[in-house]
Formats: sequence, C-alpha cells, structure tokens
Amino acid sequence: MINQNSNITVDNIADEISKQVKHYPIEPMYVLSHEGNYCYYEIFIDDIPLFKNFDNMVPEGFDINRVIFKSGQHTLKYKLYPFGNQNKYKQDYPTLTDETSLNLKLGSYDLKNENASDKMLMEYSLPTSKNEITKEYVKQRFTGTGKTYYEGSVNINVDVPYQIQSPFENAQDLRKMNKKELEEKLLKKYKEISSIYESRDQDNIARLEYNTLKDLYVSNYDDKETISKNINTLFKDIYNNPTFKMQPIEKYKLEFFANGKLAVLMMDTADNKLRGNTVLWAKANYDGGTRGIFLNRYFYIPQGETEFKVY
Repeated sequence: MINQNSNITVDNIADEISKQVKHYPIEPMYVLSHEGNYCYYEIFIDDIPLFKNFDNMVPEGFDINRVIFKSGQHTLKYKLYPFGNQNKYKQDYPTLTDETSLNLKLGSYDLKNENASDKMLMEYSLPTSKNEITKEYVKQRFTGTGKTYYEGSVNINVDVPYQIQSPFENAQDLRKMNKKELEEKLLKKYKEISSIYESRDQDNIARLEYNTLKDLYVSNYDDKETISKNINTLFKDIYNNPTFKMQPIEKYKLEFFANGKLAVLMMDTADNKLRGNTVLWAKANYDGGTRGIFLNRYFYIPQGETEFKVY
C-alpha cells in the first residue's frame, strides 16, 4: 500500500508538478565539473547521492540543483575507490596510487540571461604531499596512496531563489534502529515497491516518484511543456514498455544517506555497470537496445510514524 501523495495519478502528475514551479528574475543553475585519474568515485551533496563514475563514460559536468533545497552552505563529499582490474589501462590497481587525483570545479550560470558570463565559484583538488624522487625531482603524491577507500569533503555556498522542504527533512535517524530489524523491514518494502513497478501500476508509480520529480523540476525551473514531455516519455516509453522487467533482488548491503534519514539496499557487486545503484532496477528494450533502468528510490520514516515512505 502506497501511503503518500494519494491525490497524485499518472494523468495529473505533470500538472501537479507544474503548479509548484515558479520563475524568477535570476534562475541560477549550479554545475560541478570533475576530472579524475586512477580512481573511481561517487559524489554527494549533504550526504545525498548525486553522481557516480565507475566506467569513465560520463559527462564532464552535471547540474547539482536537484539536491539543493535552499540557499546557504552545503557539504560536497566524495568517495574514492581503486580501479581494480576493470579499467582503461588494462592493469590491476588494488589500491589508490600516488597518481590518484580528483579535481572538482563548481560554477554557475543564469538560465534567464544567456548573455551573462558563467561564474567560477570553487576549485578543489585532493590533498597531496611532496615526494622527493631525487634532489632535483620532487613530485606531488596523493596522501591516500595505498588505501582501498578514501573519503573527503569541502563546504560550498550557493544562492537559489526557491526553497524546497524535502519530505525527509525531519525524518527519523534510521541508524538508531536495530540494524537487522531495519534491514528486514526495508527488504519487505523493496519487494512491495518492485511488484508495483513490475505490474505497471502507473498511478502508484506516480505517487512513489512525485516528490523526487517535483524537486527536480522545481529546482531546474522547468516549464510545463518540458515537464509533460519528460513525464510522458518516462511513463509511456519506459514504465509501460511491454519489455520492462524488474530484476531479482539479490546480493545487497544496507546503507544510509542524508545523515541517517534515508536508508537503502545497495547492490553489493564489483560489476562497474551496476555499482552505485540500489537493488531496485529493471531491464527494458528502449532507445535502440536493452538497457538497465535504475530506480534509485530512497526510504525514510517521518517522526512519530512507523512505516516507510519513499523518495
């Protein structure tokens, strides 16, 4: 039973989202560009998953507005992983190396003013130390050399004209629950949600996805035509695709995001095509071939309640 957004259906979701979108004299979009070497990595804003690179076949930059709910200071976090033996160099790198690097740049542009110059707001590089090869030759060495995992963060400041209250803003800290009981409860909910997608129950899928889609389109200042077109493609061409098939929930690990307010079952796999996704996923023949459709829903429990809701 879906216990949220009871007024939402597949027929009205685009209209209901469009009602929430506002427009402003200045509509800033924030973009994070990245360049990494000798590592795979994930990027988070305020501990919410934003981007992952496990195959180096990713865009050089991406918008971050969808996880920016209001103006102010936010925490940009990254997690680094070794290349292992699945990499473009066709060698085995079991740990992070001296040459491991990650360079991040935060910029912004104004959707309302195409003539305005883009702004560069922040640049960040991994910490390094001097490594004296000879008296004449000193090179910089990544301080996490030899590790199988490395994590770091930096604060960023953004200014947006909108303010969104995320549905999990005041949710319970799920890290305080009994881990085994939480995992069992979460697995049961995953199976319930998987069956909804499998049966192509479009009204309930709309209720599940409303909050995430609303926050995306509000933060991107999208117009009604764009919203309607994108949602029609999502529900008609993907979720109602006759080849759409949910995949089995198999090996997984419990993880927490948003400082414990969100809980997920992540795939526990070394397959770079699947890493960084939850166990809720499907396959479908779409856009010229069979593709993985990753339904990365997150689960929270509001204060004073006992049942999961979905983001």
